Amino acid sequence: MSTAPLPRVSPQTLPQLVRSGVARFGEREAVVDGLNRVTYEDLGEQVTTTARGLLAAGLRPGDRVAIWAPNSLRWVVSAMALYSVGAIVVPVNTRFKGPEARYVLEKSGARMLLVENGFLGNDYLAMLAAAGPRPPDLETVIRLDDPSDGGFSDGISWRALLDRAEQVTPEAAAAVGDDVAPDDVSDIIFTSGTTGHPKGVQLTHGQSVRVYESWSDIAGLQEGDRYLVTLPFFHGGGNKAGMIASLLRGATIVPMATFDARDAMALIEAERVSVMNGPPTIYNSILDHPDREKFDLSSLRMAATGAAVVPMAMVLRVHAELPFKTFVTAYGLTECCGTATMCRPSDGPATVAETNGRPLPGVELRIVDRAGAPVPDGDAGEVVIRGYNVTRGYFDDESATARAIDDDGWLHTGDVGSLDDGGNLRITDRLGDMIIVGGFNVYPAEVEQALAHHEAVSEVAVVGVPDDRLGEVGRAYVIRRPGVVVAEDDIIAWCRERLANFKVPRSVVFVDDLPRNATGKVLKRRLRDGQPG
Repeated sequence: MSTAPLPRVSPQTLPQLVRSGVARFGEREAVVDGLNRVTYEDLGEQVTTTARGLLAAGLRPGDRVAIWAPNSLRWVVSAMALYSVGAIVVPVNTRFKGPEARYVLEKSGARMLLVENGFLGNDYLAMLAAAGPRPPDLETVIRLDDPSDGGFSDGISWRALLDRAEQVTPEAAAAVGDDVAPDDVSDIIFTSGTTGHPKGVQLTHGQSVRVYESWSDIAGLQEGDRYLVTLPFFHGGGNKAGMIASLLRGATIVPMATFDARDAMALIEAERVSVMNGPPTIYNSILDHPDREKFDLSSLRMAATGAAVVPMAMVLRVHAELPFKTFVTAYGLTECCGTATMCRPSDGPATVAETNGRPLPGVELRIVDRAGAPVPDGDAGEVVIRGYNVTRGYFDDESATARAIDDDGWLHTGDVGSLDDGGNLRITDRLGDMIIVGGFNVYPAEVEQALAHHEAVSEVAVVGVPDDRLGEVGRAYVIRRPGVVVAEDDIIAWCRERLANFKVPRSVVFVDDLPRNATGKVLKRRLRDGQPG
């Protein structure tokens, strides 16, 4: 009997991805989550059982289902089960407060919510209830944390969901998965816009598979790699470049619910982790940790980063002090399935640190002026992208879609960049005011809208300022209402009750006026330069 490996036959949909993983990688470990260690065969069985339970609970192909939970084996099983029966996954940021999560649930029309209640001490269900009436389309809540009594008053426990699986045969569940097509929507991932209202980016099965086949090819992800996934699964970097890429290649997913440098190094040593991905801050945290030399990190082979400017000094330190043989940077937005360009493993440290590499195969990229005309190489302009990776549009928002994607199919990113002689993209600025806090996108308009409701705030402008650990953080310039006394700590505490932590300004500066142009528009560049007057 031949023991030669099966030839790689790329799946076209995420249900096919699950099945091909079972066939190709069988007894290889698929996920290691604490004491839970499951093979690809085990994962296939768990996904099938969960899919059967979801169908028995009333799930239908095309239903939107939200997952509000940290990285874990159950997140992987839940998402892959939903994909396997044609449902659409709507990830919810674990740092969201009740009003933010409620907006995503209501806007997406989610019929089900899978939630790990109590993560980091957050009672998500209580927060959601306090935010207002139950979203009108939300029919079923499923507790991934599995209440000890096996159930709870307002939904289904994980164990009760699995018990329902016997009502649907494996053959019936497989038949539903067979009907899923590459062009079917697999995810609606909400990303903030310049208006402050999150928009739901629609991604398809075929995009997820094709983009992360290319990503894996370029990065060099291999069967047998052990992948420490520190980026959250609600984020494209964790979901696509982490979970999906691993399952495509037969790598082992080692999820972290929250990043801690010491815990990460302990996992790297214990699990012989070979691959990491995340913003520069995680690498800086490891490089600067006082106990780094106490851990055996020799298994590390490949690292990827993006979503923020990568300091040259950090790249040089990674090459000099950590054992990675490959370190690549990438660029993308949720609207292009997370990745549009990548450096290649053969690129030198300067290219990796100073650029975001070249487009993926099959993806076009241009730098254009305000009229949409291409600019000469080396000149700065807006980055526009066209290709199979571009979203079909924002969910239930035709006007926003039309603003983002022109009639010729070019996605207008709002980022300013240029191309060097080698065709490498260099991001130089942002057309909008987006702040990137530790890899998370923050749009000041959303923070400003929240602050405008504070009784002491007359006017406010939020900008990004440099931060050694997170790259940049928010700073609020506030004009107080006449006669009102309020302190910086009061404003920050008020924000923490209403916004995810990464959106909260780290500092507040009280001013008598804001710098403006002749039309009254606030000159945020002057604020970023520390010139509020």
